[in-house]
Amino acid sequence: MKNLKRATRPITPMRATLCAMLSIATVAAMTAGCETLDTPPSALPQGTRAVSTPVTGATATATVMATAPAPAPVAPPPVLPLDDALLAAANNLFASAAKTLSMPPTQRLLVIDPLVDGVSHTQTVTTQSLETKIQGLVRSKYPGFNAQPFSRASVGQAPIVLVGTFTAIDLKNQTGGARDAFRICLALADLKSGLIVAKGVARANIDGVNLTPLPHLQDAPAWTKDPSVDAYVQTCQGTKPGDRIDPAYLDGILAASLIAEASDLFDSGRYQDSIEVYRSALSTPKGDQLRVHNGLYSANWKLGRRADAERAFGDVVRVGLATNRLGVKFLFRPGSTDFVSDARLSAPYSMWMSQIARSASSRAACLQVVGHTSPTGPEPLNERLSVLRAENVKNRLEREAPQLKGRVIASGAGSREKLIGTGTDDVRDALDRRVEFKVVPC
Repeated sequence: MKNLKRATRPITPMRATLCAMLSIATVAAMTAGCETLDTPPSALPQGTRAVSTPVTGATATATVMATAPAPAPVAPPPVLPLDDALLAAANNLFASAAKTLSMPPTQRLLVIDPLVDGVSHTQTVTTQSLETKIQGLVRSKYPGFNAQPFSRASVGQAPIVLVGTFTAIDLKNQTGGARDAFRICLALADLKSGLIVAKGVARANIDGVNLTPLPHLQDAPAWTKDPSVDAYVQTCQGTKPGDRIDPAYLDGILAASLIAEASDLFDSGRYQDSIEVYRSALSTPKGDQLRVHNGLYSANWKLGRRADAERAFGDVVRVGLATNRLGVKFLFRPGSTDFVSDARLSAPYSMWMSQIARSASSRAACLQVVGHTSPTGPEPLNERLSVLRAENVKNRLEREAPQLKGRVIASGAGSREKLIGTGTDDVRDALDRRVEFKVVPC
């Protein structure tokens, strides 16, 4: 072994100079003889760039890590009065679309799929007002578009569809906290190309915002995280121009157009007509959704058809539990575990309990009942009150279906999972005082 020698590569003065310079440049070669390390630009750490620097007296080139200057922070968009914010978002949207689209000699058909709250998915007096103003703006300023109602007939012509969300945010653009502003998000989806062609975003201050739900939602008994509406929100908020339209939104757009028609009929008091259109929506491939069953329940209840309303509520429970988050609008007296005394509101509660108990008892799993409160009052008291309300509902379910005893769990979330957050304790934030039902393992 003593005769064996490890082969080394001689270090010439020129190579020594090169090694020293590379060391200074933080590009060190770790092999014997200081071999040059060549790093492709694609492999460099984020925020650096490759610079080829000639070394005097040598044939090698050193790769030097030069740190790129940090990008300047982007200032948040200004918070504008509501009408100004809408104009900013809409003008940006249509001006961008005019550059992207090759407008034919005739007008492009434009329809508006009703705007929704980005968290609660509700339509309000304000979201409806924004739609009306957008339609007026298109007709007065953008003659390349022909604004028509969102209907099964217009959808059949592969129009450009405007979708939009109106969402309460804090100044860091986050939802669920302080309500410092509202974010308006608008997007144009071209059904012919299947692409998002333009977007417009702005922030509006909270003055002049009316979050009263439209009548068909005021009367709706339940709420759930509806996949169809999730796809709508994703199409608006989770895309950029050039992206494909969310496939789930495209699959359900015919049903959505019929739901919009039926909801308008309900809001105008034409309950029988709304039932017929809701049934048409139900017959479409993506029509078996909570919005349809809520509408059928509410319209039948308005017409005094209790048996039909009960069947519709049974479907509400089925769809809600299938998504594992069914929020039912049981309304309680302020600070109490008793239901409101107004018979116009509480009259159907016994039937609701019966349907929920029947559906839960037919499953092998257990049921978690979660109480919620509005954000008014101290949170520790809200949490305790939400638990007590959940226990009240749990006891009623067990009386309705004794086989549920030992399979129902009561818990409370206080106001931590609010959907509206106004703290008005009236029809505007009824969803914040819901009772949720979730299927859980026993």
